Amino acid sequence: MTISHAMVLAAGLGLRMRPITLTTPKPMVAVVGRTMLDRALDHLAEAGVSDIVVNTHWLAERIRAHLAVRPGVTLSHEDELLETGGGVAQALPLLGAEAFYVVNSDIIWTNGGTPALRRLADVWDDGRMDALLLLQPTAGAVGYEGPGDFFLDPTGVPRRRSGREVAPTLFSGVQILHPRLFEGAPSGRFSLNVLYDRALEAGRLFAIVHDGRWFHVGTPEALPEVEARLREEE
Repeated sequence: MTISHAMVLAAGLGLRMRPITLTTPKPMVAVVGRTMLDRALDHLAEAGVSDIVVNTHWLAERIRAHLAVRPGVTLSHEDELLETGGGVAQALPLLGAEAFYVVNSDIIWTNGGTPALRRLADVWDDGRMDALLLLQPTAGAVGYEGPGDFFLDPTGVPRRRSGREVAPTLFSGVQILHPRLFEGAPSGRFSLNVLYDRALEAGRLFAIVHDGRWFHVGTPEALPEVEARLREEE
């Protein structure tokens, strides 16, 4: 399957990255010489995506100016933050009628044997799926210390951890969604988790596990470690 549209989520405030993000939007933070936003866009370009939407809010003009030289990029500005679900819902008219990628701009990933976006597209089954998530093993996640998000059964069906469980995988911030996932979605500000849970109940949420490396830049203090580990990959 070839996916022609994508969205990069870049509208967050980056509060945990202050003071860096007082003057630089988090997606524009450079890691080993390249912004996290450019890294996400480069992955999408390599996957053959021709139409990309980037949402903006905090320091939007910095992002607008940076992307002025990028062909095929359209901005979706949010005067008020809409969170992940509301942000994608607002941009739906720009994302076409078929399945599209959604990528967070505050993570970095490297590919395994097959590019992660291609793996997602190869697994996507339009008749069975409304959402397909890329999960990252917590054991290999750089810059992450949480209890994980999901268990995954052999058929690719995820289950959220509950209570005090520790799950072996976390959501990587990379996924394929279909516009039908948003039918009957809340208006205004809401999280994509609302739609994941609904799709899970309907048997239309699936996932695969990433086979490359994954990095999260959550705080200024984490940046040197992420850069050191990423240099080993590049």
